[in-house]
Amino acid sequence: MQQPTPEIIKLLKMAYSAEKAAAFAYQGHAKSVKNTTEKVAIKQIEDDEWGHRHEVLLIMNLYNIKPSKFYEIRFYIVGKIISFSCFVIGWFMPFYFAGRLESGNVCEYFRLKIWFNELGIIQHDKVLYDMGIKEKEHEVYFYEQIKNSKLLPFFERFFKWGAIQSFNNIDLTKKLPLEKSDTYCKNK
Repeated sequence: MQQPTPEIIKLLKMAYSAEKAAAFAYQGHAKSVKNTTEKVAIKQIEDDEWGHRHEVLLIMNLYNIKPSKFYEIRFYIVGKIISFSCFVIGWFMPFYFAGRLESGNVCEYFRLKIWFNELGIIQHDKVLYDMGIKEKEHEVYFYEQIKNSKLLPFFERFFKWGAIQSFNNIDLTKKLPLEKSDTYCKNK
């Protein structure tokens, strides 16, 4: 079996640990909001992140790739800090920064798909595609929650994400099928 490149290994390890950070962050985010519908939606996103972590570990196990202790500790701390901060930074910022984070996460999975394909490995295509699309759905959910906020133009100008900027080139209204998804995140 062909072994993944160092870039693939690093990105798998990072994605695995970062999914835990995201899940922890969404635990705090869900607890900090008052709206029941938002709580349920954010809890579902947390569950999706735990599922992504599981799927990434399955891929890592196929190639005997061990999780990075450094990333595990780093992202554990990051996730817990973000989780706690959701109680003190108000309503807008957790939604904004979650959307911004998810926007970048989309390309992790499409980049992995592209890199695996360059090695002739296609067995992970479906799961990587599905996780990338799910991250895009998360991005869209968080954007929809804040799109009418007066704070959005200010944050978008400084943090480069929002109505006119994304860290990926996926439009869910014109979603490409798996077989034609190689253009996603190609230059991102």
